[in-house]
Amino acid sequence: AQESMVQYEPVAEIGGGAHGTVYKARDKDSGQFVALKSVRVQTNQDGLPLSTVREVALLRRLEQFDHPNIELMQQLLCGLAFLHTNRVLHRDLKPENILVTSRGQVKLADFGLARIYSCHMALTPVVVTLWYRSPEVLLQASYATPVDIWSTGCIFAEMFRRKPLFCGDSEVDQLAKIFAVIGLPSEEEWPSDVTLSRQNFSPQKPQSITDCVPEISEMGTKLLLRLTALVGRLASRELQ
Repeated sequence: AQESMVQYEPVAEIGGGAHGTVYKARDKDSGQFVALKSVRVQTNQDGLPLSTVREVALLRRLEQFDHPNIELMQQLLCGLAFLHTNRVLHRDLKPENILVTSRGQVKLADFGLARIYSCHMALTPVVVTLWYRSPEVLLQASYATPVDIWSTGCIFAEMFRRKPLFCGDSEVDQLAKIFAVIGLPSEEEWPSDVTLSRQNFSPQKPQSITDCVPEISEMGTKLLLRLTALVGRLASRELQ
């Protein structure tokens, strides 16, 4: 950490969270601007927090990816495909964790909640900022890479709306707002491994997504519907 502070000159604070603060910083050697994360370590802790060790390990694993400098959404999907190809779930995709350089290059940030995915691994349900959380996570059902796809769909809609797509006050309220747009899942579509009953929600028919995102194109509408589908959500292998 001390070596990083010598190499990089903090310019401004970008944001912070429970585990640290992120700064806009300048590389003193190259002059390039970077995102520099300062991690908080409690004085009663022995060494670095496990979440920090995981984040550094994942960033090292992914640092060789060299994506083309193309449109923002395409870059985001390409980066997400790379993560999933390497069996990495980001689990906290939101606008604040997507950085864009002065040349328009997209970079995914904050891997504090990221995990290596395995079909044999149980994953915690308390992930992803509420407004970008997928229905299966809100229902505390089992989940995998599609949770990142859903979050990306919410971000895509927000690019047009300039405000979040679903703004719930709680997990149940967030689900209600989602179902008000995409419709209430059928009995067959409702996850079997959840405690929250489908009867807690009023029957809803799907709205036209263009009512929520009026500026989106026909092609963009098709993509958004696939990104935010309950069944048949866009698969990671289709992103590239």
